[in-house]
Amino acid sequence: MPPRSGYEVVQDYLKTLETAPGVYRMLDSESRVLYVGKAKNLRARVSNYSRPGHSARIEKMISQIASMMFLTTRTETEALLLEQNLIKQLKPKYNVLLRDDKSFPYILVAKDHGFPQLKKHRGARKGKGGYYGPFASAGAVNRTLNQLQKAFQLRDCNDAMYSSRTRPCLQYQIKRCSAPCVGLITQEDYAVSVRDAELFLSGRSSKVQEDLAAKMMAASDEMEFERAAGLRDRIKALTEVQTAQGINPRGVTEADVIGLNLEKGQACVQVFFIRANQNWGNQDFYPRVAEDMSAAEVMEAFIGQFYSTKEPPRQLILSDDIENLSVMELALGEKRGDKMGRKVEILVPQRGEKSELVAGAVRNARESLARRMSESATQTKLLQGIADAFGLQAPPARIEVYDNSHIQGTHAVGGMIVMGSEGFMKNAYRKFDIKGDDITPGDDFGMMKEVLHRRFTRLLKEDADRSKGLWPDLLLIDGGAGQVSAVDEIMAEHGVQDIPMVGVAKGVDRDHGKEEFYRSGKPVFALQRNDPVLYFIQRMRDEAHRFAIGAHRSKRAKAMSATPLDDIPGVGASRKSALLRHFGSAKAVSGANLADLKAVDGISAALAEKIYDFFQEP
Repeated sequence: MPPRSGYEVVQDYLKTLETAPGVYRMLDSESRVLYVGKAKNLRARVSNYSRPGHSARIEKMISQIASMMFLTTRTETEALLLEQNLIKQLKPKYNVLLRDDKSFPYILVAKDHGFPQLKKHRGARKGKGGYYGPFASAGAVNRTLNQLQKAFQLRDCNDAMYSSRTRPCLQYQIKRCSAPCVGLITQEDYAVSVRDAELFLSGRSSKVQEDLAAKMMAASDEMEFERAAGLRDRIKALTEVQTAQGINPRGVTEADVIGLNLEKGQACVQVFFIRANQNWGNQDFYPRVAEDMSAAEVMEAFIGQFYSTKEPPRQLILSDDIENLSVMELALGEKRGDKMGRKVEILVPQRGEKSELVAGAVRNARESLARRMSESATQTKLLQGIADAFGLQAPPARIEVYDNSHIQGTHAVGGMIVMGSEGFMKNAYRKFDIKGDDITPGDDFGMMKEVLHRRFTRLLKEDADRSKGLWPDLLLIDGGAGQVSAVDEIMAEHGVQDIPMVGVAKGVDRDHGKEEFYRSGKPVFALQRNDPVLYFIQRMRDEAHRFAIGAHRSKRAKAMSATPLDDIPGVGASRKSALLRHFGSAKAVSGANLADLKAVDGISAALAEKIYDFFQEP
């Protein structure tokens, strides 16, 4: 019996499909999700796929359909939210996919202390205080924090450091903190500075600057010139914040400005964050798209996925309209948690200040995409150069580079970095804590064998048929003939000898430019000193070295700060910190009596007994 076509599969499902809103999934013969979509009426929407007449891309997708899955929802809004969550989770081949979905930093004025702390914050908003953002990058936050500390002199130290101070720190000396830790400012005066900082972050910067200017003039009139100079410097710091922010729109209080540029099957989306009438930076994104996708389709998919893990602003200002505008407004309103049922307003302005903002975002998107396409072309040439240099049948789509780091065998760590067609794939990096008890300390060959053994064991378990794109097309090993021989043994043991593997050794005098390349059963060779492919390999090798050293240092630092308290069940980071603050050292904790342990803040009587018993055991 011949296999059924995709159209026949869809037609079979139509017979029993409901007319309710919901989400549908299309799967291939191996149950891999091809596409996720949402519909106001599932039967009507899915029936579109039961007849020919689509673009070549959609026709190809339909031809691969072997089965479908459906989930009904109460409303179209729920279907939209579910669709975007499934796309992010399943990453279907034929959907628009936002690949770079990181969180954005905020400025937090923490108010769980009598003298609030000013600091950078990422993640869930669990702490008490005022959150201001998002900012486009950590750099944008750091620059703003730097100037705010000059202007308002609020502390940035944590509570533990604050409570341990007996004299002002360097921040006070350089006039970036008013030293509340040692009583050089009253709580009332500090509260005024906190209020002014929050007014500035809320967009009322003119009032803050007017107040500071009036105080500066008063100090000057009273011949308190040092105080007047300090106030002048604070005004200057606020002006520098506004200058660094660039365009600060008057008519836009809170919005994200989103500009889209589509070109040759690639897309760039530029997002400007406007909060409190201030531009808090911009960020570009490169969603995965196809050539036949419309601007409306890409924009709608981007918005749904981008705000699935972020709180949307009150207003979105777009360069291109979207199809389900009213549904998206309601969905984003629910995301904001608006109990009044108000929608997030979505605009596509044609004139005025908002139109100028959108034009700026689109211009940035166009320039960013042009740069990326140029870099991609260069990357393609370099990967072809790699293939030519090492005699590969095709340019490698995934290169894995391995390096080890240790100090005389201690705290040994293996690092793996990945290079792809679009550059370093940092979400694919892996580190390996060297665990082998049979490895002699400092045995680089043994360490490399353990790392590759664990890597191939995992690959064979997770992607045995090599269909998920997790397997490398080329392995680069930091080392010479010994490392290559060791890795060759492991590859033979796992039956993966079809993957090309090259050892990169430093060569004569261990100088850059004199690298030698080792391959199993082939003579050693080198590339010309000025060959771009050599620079490319050096960059990958140096990145692997940087990553491995970072992992090693982290492991070493953790080991150096370890204490016997880490082995006591129920003693986490906060209780460990409380014990060390109270007694001064882990040794003092081990010798403490039960009554003293019970006196520590946060240590219950039961836990105090557990700690006491732990140290009394032989």
